[in-house]
Amino acid sequence: MIKDHGKNYSDLEKLITQMNEEIPAVMTGFNNLHEAVLSEGALTIKTKELIALGIAISLRCNGCIPYHIKNALDAGANFSEIMETIGVAILMGGSSSMVYGCEALEALNQFIVLEKNG
Repeated sequence: MIKDHGKNYSDLEKLITQMNEEIPAVMTGFNNLHEAVLSEGALTIKTKELIALGIAISLRCNGCIPYHIKNALDAGANFSEIMETIGVAILMGGSSSMVYGCEALEALNQFIVLEKNG
């Protein structure tokens, strides 16, 4: 299952930039929604990113998993919080979520190594 999640994240960012250029009206709407939802409110950004990660695992969204792992870490989530989020996703999604939870763990391990190496 070994994937380069840092590269996947970077590739996704580049493609999102291209999508912003190619279909600006659609992406403006999506970006406005994204910004409105993932801003501080009654829930912290960290909590919202953890929720998004759990949903990404349950929905088996390959691109979403590294994206929300990195953003959760950037928002201050730690290893244990992300592992508990993976556990909740497994509870809600069963064996498929266990497989994608492993992918999330792989991404988490890679992003932690990247953080440590600067």
